[in-house]
Amino acid sequence: MLSAAMLAFDARTDRLAPLRSAAMTAAEPLLWAAEQPARLHRFVTFLNLRAEEMGALEQLQRTHLRLLARVQRIEALEAENRRLRALLSSTEVLEARALVAEVLAASQDPYQQRLTLNRGSEHGVYRGQAVIDANGVLGQIMRVHPRSASALLVTDPDHGIPVEVNRTGLQTIAVGRGDGQSLSLPYLPGNADIRVDDLLVSSSLGGRFPSGYPVARVKEVRYEPGDSFMEAIALPEARVNQSRQVLLLWNEQAAADAAADAAPATAGADGAASPDDGDPDGGTAADAATGTDDTAAESAEATE
Repeated sequence: MLSAAMLAFDARTDRLAPLRSAAMTAAEPLLWAAEQPARLHRFVTFLNLRAEEMGALEQLQRTHLRLLARVQRIEALEAENRRLRALLSSTEVLEARALVAEVLAASQDPYQQRLTLNRGSEHGVYRGQAVIDANGVLGQIMRVHPRSASALLVTDPDHGIPVEVNRTGLQTIAVGRGDGQSLSLPYLPGNADIRVDDLLVSSSLGGRFPSGYPVARVKEVRYEPGDSFMEAIALPEARVNQSRQVLLLWNEQAAADAAADAAPATAGADGAASPDDGDPDGGTAADAATGTDDTAAESAEATE
């Protein structure tokens, strides 16, 4: 009854307003204390959600990094796949037996342009075997080990390769200039039909290289009036010292000859040491160019 009377009195007059204000002021600490559990619950919920979001963010960042690494690897694999396809397509027309090899190292000696490959005698590799990349002839195998081999590049001064001018059929020899960038065609007849930008392809003369593979392109022709010979400078078509994969081409006759040459050397090694004990492969760069020496003689006779 008292409460109802006070409500009715308060509704009709403002005399209880100070009392009401004082009561509200006195109740504020109680109201604040009553709200704290709800606020604490919201704060804890916020912290939990933030922790979950931070964990999810870190997981997304790790996944993003893994995906980026995978994308980089995919790009590398795609590039390698393109190189391998280009290598394999370079032998499709000639249907030659070929073996893909990885380049392990390149010689840092400016006077010896050589590559170390991850294929050796266990894979059938033999001395004198032609080495090409997707663009042209790189060189030939010089030394063979069970699981590796050393290749002499076409730009090495000890390397010679029989070539043919694709436009005219002129046969000659291209030798490395030792600068790692070019080849020389020395002792060309003064009336030889050869021009700048002529393509030089490999010739089967000498029986070491398969015919028809791009070797170099003529950059300069040097001839002084009155001289008996002229010289041509050519740039190799192959990407010298830039290839990661190469192809080893088989010449069955050359492989048989190499095996026949290796058999007496093996037999001799069982009996007594030979003068070539310093070379584990029993040969030098000059030995590997024997086939090209014979070809040079044949080319000179043809020119005469």
